[in-house]
Amino acid sequence: MRVPLAWLNLVHEKSRLVVALAGVAFAVLLVFMNLGFLGALAKSASMFYQYMDADVFLVSPQSLEISSTKAFPRDRLYQAAGIKGVQRVMPLYLGYLQWRNPQTRDSRAVFMFAFNPQDPVFSLPGLGTPATLAALDRPDTVLFDLLSRPEYGPKTIGTKTEVDRRTVTIGGQYELGGGFAADATVIGSDQNFLRLLKIPLNLVNMGLIKLEPGADAQKVAAELRQILPKDVVVRTKAEIIENDRSYWISSTSTGFIFGMGVAVSCVVGVVIVYQILYTDISDHMKQYATLKAMGYRSGYLFNVVVQEAMILSVLGYIPGFLSALGLYAFAANATNNALPIAMDLQRAVAVFILTVAMCVISALISVRKVVTAEPVELF
Repeated sequence: MRVPLAWLNLVHEKSRLVVALAGVAFAVLLVFMNLGFLGALAKSASMFYQYMDADVFLVSPQSLEISSTKAFPRDRLYQAAGIKGVQRVMPLYLGYLQWRNPQTRDSRAVFMFAFNPQDPVFSLPGLGTPATLAALDRPDTVLFDLLSRPEYGPKTIGTKTEVDRRTVTIGGQYELGGGFAADATVIGSDQNFLRLLKIPLNLVNMGLIKLEPGADAQKVAAELRQILPKDVVVRTKAEIIENDRSYWISSTSTGFIFGMGVAVSCVVGVVIVYQILYTDISDHMKQYATLKAMGYRSGYLFNVVVQEAMILSVLGYIPGFLSALGLYAFAANATNNALPIAMDLQRAVAVFILTVAMCVISALISVRKVVTAEPVELF
């Protein structure tokens, strides 16, 4: 039976092993958190569209993503309504309001969705009930998102507050979340949008097109691109989701910061494991030299160091993974579940492979001292 030299080297000094595992776990945790926020960023970019009952979208070519849309003429929707395969067209109005907390009197920005109450824009539970539709039709009345941050004050039905110096009443509730775009959202009618933002309704921020059952979204979108002027861009649901994801991840500092965080975390892990392995090799150089003098080849010693790195990666991954689960739950609770951060199998496997690769790279760097050492020079 072969002696587990790699394991014995690691457990020979238990305090050093604990420090090594803590370092690997910390690097794993950093990678998990940055990937978690990066994944939440991508998921929040598509969150709104998942609840919109539409297959094709019209937006201004100047629009970057849903929270920074530019207006285009509503006539484009009327033109799209005559295309074969189109069942319904629905204008959607978007904008930011200043919501005053009725308790603290502090004002914070809130993102507003507005549409004709008769249009089934959102497939959210409860939005199509008679009570909700009646609330939307009432002047100066909005629905409030229950996943909004608590700094906005009470969310109960009947609460009155000020929005841009106009008294507004909460007439209903829903659950959507604002993701990275907003800390709170409200839903109102197009007429209340006109009252609050003073923007004419013939200018639309987004056009939603519902297709007939069996209609091909790609074909309808291609036909719309041919007939509509260049002041609108036609995208299918998959295309507009990908556009918003790409914008948040590739074009904003938020995506860059989280992406850079993943890279820095990997570098931190490589450095930590390298220091541990290099110190272990330095302390056992005479033992390694003795093995070489006894006839053990450099390949055997190389395998020992790599095995140590593999053991560190596996044992360090476990506490890092468990810590990430706890912090994911904490982040979700801290944002009132509005931030869609959660662990998934794909990320868990990817980080495990990355951890092993990180430790093996450290081993490859540090093992050179063992391979090139000459027994004669050490005794």
